[in-house]
Amino acid sequence: MSFIAQFVNIAFRALALLVLVHVILSYFMSPFHPVRQQIDRLVEPMLAPIRKVVPLVGMIDFSPLVLLILLQFIGNILTRFLLTF
Repeated sequence: MSFIAQFVNIAFRALALLVLVHVILSYFMSPFHPVRQQIDRLVEPMLAPIRKVVPLVGMIDFSPLVLLILLQFIGNILTRFLLTF
């Protein structure tokens, strides 16, 4: 695997992990905690456009799930594209 393709793959996996951490911390940690605020600054700009399109279902927000699927899809496409070179 080329270095660039491997880097892209790791970066997208790290972003997916960050989204999962964001979801888990939203249940247990205060929104004013510094760690959660830093993670929110990284994840919320990616979730905001999805929230405009995907409505809440009751009290459940499916935007993190949609973001995880998009990250996997885009990461796989970019990695395969970079491996062809």
